[in-house]
Amino acid sequence: MHPSLLPFTARYICLTLAAAGALACLIGLAVNPAVWWLPGLGLFGGLTALGIHDLLQTRHAVLRSFPIAAHLRFILEKMRPEMRQYFFEDEKRGSPFSRDRRAVVYQRAKSVLDKRPFGTQYEVYDAGFEWLDHSIAPRPLADRNFRTIVGGPDCARPYSASVFNISAMSFGALSQNAIRALNTGAAMGGFAHDTGEGGLSPHHLAPGGDIIWEIGSGYFGARTPDGQFSPERFAATAAQPQVKMVELKLSQGAKPGHGGVLPAAKVSPEIAATRGVPMGQDCISPSSHSAFSTPDGLLRFVAGMRRLSGGKPAGFKLCIGHRWEFLAICKAMLETGLYPDFIVVDGKEGGTGAAPMEFMDHIGTPMREGLNFVHNALIGIGARDRVRLGASGKIITGYDIARTMALGADWCNAARGFMFALGCIQSQSCHTDHCPTGVATQDPIRQRALVPRDKAPRVFNFHAQTLHALSELVAAAGLDHPGQLRPEHLFRRDATHGVVSFATLYPTLRQGELLEGTGDERFRRAWAMARPDSFAPA
Repeated sequence: MHPSLLPFTARYICLTLAAAGALACLIGLAVNPAVWWLPGLGLFGGLTALGIHDLLQTRHAVLRSFPIAAHLRFILEKMRPEMRQYFFEDEKRGSPFSRDRRAVVYQRAKSVLDKRPFGTQYEVYDAGFEWLDHSIAPRPLADRNFRTIVGGPDCARPYSASVFNISAMSFGALSQNAIRALNTGAAMGGFAHDTGEGGLSPHHLAPGGDIIWEIGSGYFGARTPDGQFSPERFAATAAQPQVKMVELKLSQGAKPGHGGVLPAAKVSPEIAATRGVPMGQDCISPSSHSAFSTPDGLLRFVAGMRRLSGGKPAGFKLCIGHRWEFLAICKAMLETGLYPDFIVVDGKEGGTGAAPMEFMDHIGTPMREGLNFVHNALIGIGARDRVRLGASGKIITGYDIARTMALGADWCNAARGFMFALGCIQSQSCHTDHCPTGVATQDPIRQRALVPRDKAPRVFNFHAQTLHALSELVAAAGLDHPGQLRPEHLFRRDATHGVVSFATLYPTLRQGELLEGTGDERFRRAWAMARPDSFAPA
């Protein structure tokens, strides 16, 4: 039997000891009836009852995984405001990792008050502080159901997407219960759920939420037995009514240029069936694609995805690396007349279940710079109006969405925030299969900690409350839709130049400027190096 299936493990040690203590007191009371057994029986019996309640309740995943013991965490949470100055001084407040931002997600997911007293926690005169300018004539609060239409002239079945969706997280990396909870929440809120490259599983389809089906270099769910792309299998899966868009993954922000391996021990029969891979072998995601090797080949492949899906929006996701390579794709668009319906820019700050430290820390372009580069490149070739842009990379709050859309995104994706809504406590054990909350594990016992019917409403609430916060920001800025936000609406305090507008930090090209010849050093040399028939520089 697998060790995780043993009835008593380290996770249940407190409950085991409490039950043993209660049993010992009962035996002692039966052998030698004496009053002094009663306090022990009351203590251990009470703890045993508490542990059984923890196992059966569905509200707290950590309690289901660690009955009795996990109560210490909640006690410390309540003490935290007083303990912060002693234990959390090294924490950068306001950073995407901060406990304050996680707390906002938990509060919104649980529909509890997310307001706080005593003003901002930022040091507003420190370098790096940012703000959104408000209007002296704010607009009425708009409907928070902000949408954007994805689908260019070649797309027969455009999709009206929410401006805030669930980013790519694969079945296999996440548990089946996590996938079901996410998709159920998406169905409740009318937003989209990206499958990640691990294939389209029954757990994505059962709840009925909108799907963005992503395929990567392993072509999982759309592959031949030898790992090549299978047009027939792709077409059959893409025909599913829930699949609203199809996305090709070129690279992932946290480890661009690096492949992946799901060890054979983790390839369950269900994962093998979903991905179309054999049991007993490592599941390999190569670092590059076998179906194409040139910019024009990439665009023909994406056009083929659109055709095979019956005219659904087709695009690709990447983290920006060599500038000339993306500009080579732009030149290929002009030469072939083939355009993706959308591009998703993933920032190097994005998360993953496992990646080498060097890749996470030092490879790839951060999301804001990458997004602004792609946005300007499309403006520069006169194609921005026909290609929609998504963005992902530590987007959690309404302000994160507002800032990202001001820099050129049409919609945003989030993974981390929705994982927090499921109950993730960022234990950073995703790669070990020992996730304590049942989010990132295939362990059947650990998975039971996460109950989809309980967590799905939290996914819905987090999405709804975050868009409500976004609608308040947009109205305060005197606008009706976040798509109206521009770089000139935002400012940052810079250590060198004082207060600087985002319009200065992220300047915009003129329409068609790359075609006319640009003097912008961000693009001039890279544009000259770009070739539509090769990713190698000219």
